[in-house]
Amino acid sequence: MFRFFKEEVKRSLNCEEKFIRESEHSDLTSTISFKIAKEKGEDAKKIAEKLVSEIKTKGEFSYIGKVEAINGYINFFVNNTFLAETIRSILNRDEDYGSLDLKGDVLIEHTSANPDGPLHIGHLRNSIIGDTLARIFKKAGFNVETQYYVNDMGRQTAIAVLGVNKFGLSEKKPDHAVAEAYIRMNEELEKNSDLEKEIEEIMKRYEDGDENVIRLFKDVVEKVLEGVIETLKNINVHHDSFVLESYFVRNGYVNRIFDILDKNGILIKNGAWKIDGSRLQFEKDVILRRENGTTLYITRDLAYHLWKNERYPRFINILGADHKLIGKQLSDILKFIGLKPPEIVFFEFVSLPEGSMSTRRGKFISADELIEKTFEEAMKLLRDRDMDEKEKIAKAVAVGALRFDFVKIAPEKHMVFDWKNALDFERQTASYIQYSHARACSILRKANRNEEITKDEVRFKPELCTDVERKHIILLSKFSYIIERVINELRPNIFAEYLMKVASSFNDFYRDHPVLNAKEEIRMHRLAIVDSTRIVLRNGLELLGIEALERM
Repeated sequence: MFRFFKEEVKRSLNCEEKFIRESEHSDLTSTISFKIAKEKGEDAKKIAEKLVSEIKTKGEFSYIGKVEAINGYINFFVNNTFLAETIRSILNRDEDYGSLDLKGDVLIEHTSANPDGPLHIGHLRNSIIGDTLARIFKKAGFNVETQYYVNDMGRQTAIAVLGVNKFGLSEKKPDHAVAEAYIRMNEELEKNSDLEKEIEEIMKRYEDGDENVIRLFKDVVEKVLEGVIETLKNINVHHDSFVLESYFVRNGYVNRIFDILDKNGILIKNGAWKIDGSRLQFEKDVILRRENGTTLYITRDLAYHLWKNERYPRFINILGADHKLIGKQLSDILKFIGLKPPEIVFFEFVSLPEGSMSTRRGKFISADELIEKTFEEAMKLLRDRDMDEKEKIAKAVAVGALRFDFVKIAPEKHMVFDWKNALDFERQTASYIQYSHARACSILRKANRNEEITKDEVRFKPELCTDVERKHIILLSKFSYIIERVINELRPNIFAEYLMKVASSFNDFYRDHPVLNAKEEIRMHRLAIVDSTRIVLRNGLELLGIEALERM
């Protein structure tokens, strides 16, 4: 609904969106008067007053109520029709509320960790950002596919394969068992540098299609992915497909990339094959194929993005900040050869109070450990509460704590995850939002139990709205407006911030506005607000991959 109000404001002024913004002093404000004043050398206040008078002579608008000129700014306020239609839209559309009618195919590649062990907490941030974006794009109407790009041809995977072949696997969860073998093999490499030749040899045999070596790699990669899928399932993350790097060597896309680069005159074939860096203003050439004929990561990545270009009008990659250089190289090369580069969301790393991590040396906090620890702490918090399905609720609270804390920080900012803060019911956390939803459900249960009220009987009257109720309804109206912002900006933290505002606003409303004990007309009016809030919180939590609990 708020999107329609904003469009109406734009039409009333016949101006671009950049001159309209949200304000503490109005529902929307425009700065167009200052632009006109600068161009004409006139007074912005007088221009604003003139524009307001012209708006008022244009007749009635569907959603614009009061319009005023204040010190050059033009302030707009919604009318009662807007408030009534917002509540009606939420109640009628229910689970569909917030959806947009956007179309198109979108590919979101996320997580894509090396298959040499379990996911660690840095990978969790990647997964949660990617999965949240996928959920929001689907809500907006897009046909979304999520992919995990498996680096099965990298050096780390080769070390893991040699380690498993030499030391075998323990009885641990398969991805953890592979990590043990990988770590032991790295220790062997430090003692005996001659083993590097074995790594190079097995990598070459794999790329050349040696069936015995392919079988060894397949077994190790599948074991790691088995464990990874289990981990991701525990935080409500799903991938539609897992795409192997080797697929693009075997299906001819790597050779196609070489041909395209050659035709564009930037491929140097002299021993090792490389891109002429001077043609793209790179500091040095980019090696694509070693002298022994094996390709590098960026080569297969270019092939993967050729494949993406042929299938998807929009494709998005979620990458750690340490991939910025290779991400820029990839994008620059693709643009040079006439292909569309990916939209890349770079995220900074996650740390715990314990410090830094290194998979190679075995110094890392696995995602499994963090998930289990957060669940244990959630169980402790709920230990003294009298409720059914305590374990189920604890799991929902734990997953919510992880997912919300990992997504609420802007991707470009470093974050420290502290489970104590994440599980604090009094702070701005997922559990606070879940509790707000449970509170709305409780109010409605009591209303139905006492009076058997159905949705059709809930009567909202905008003329009864207090300032607090009015502001809260306007916040509810922004659901699809915020979704549209995330689609355009690729910043899921915007949606997390929005949902927290809804929860906080609802609790402010409930604190000062009796619902069940109010007079009948006001009670029915406020029950409509409570039910609308429940729908927005439930739909919003679903987009964050968090269960909307009805009892806590």
